Amino acid sequence: MECKPNFEIDRKKEMMAVHDAMDVLNGKWKIYIISSVCHYNRRRFSDILNDVPGISNKMLSKELKELEINKLIERTVLDTHPVTVHYELTKHGRTLQTIIHNLTDWGLEHRKEITGRS
Repeated sequence: MECKPNFEIDRKKEMMAVHDAMDVLNGKWKIYIISSVCHYNRRRFSDILNDVPGISNKMLSKELKELEINKLIERTVLDTHPVTVHYELTKHGRTLQTIIHNLTDWGLEHRKEITGRS
């Protein structure tokens, strides 16, 4: 499949849209975090921490706050003892599910291509 220009959107707007998307999803961890929540619908902090190798508590907390600010993740505090906190994609965040699934599929195929193994 080739990349075809979308003539409905001028090039400057198209590049600005890519810039905006990359600005929100930037950094080493955000795609991993979104993927963790996307694949399991609702996750606890510790679940995400276990899913994302190498991320610290402090960094995960920071990234989750940024994803909340950008309305991609919703944080729900449950009145339990001890307190339980769940994270899930917002309606806006769920619009990334296709991208996450496509990225996962592409990554699996890319690994096969590079390693020569299935």
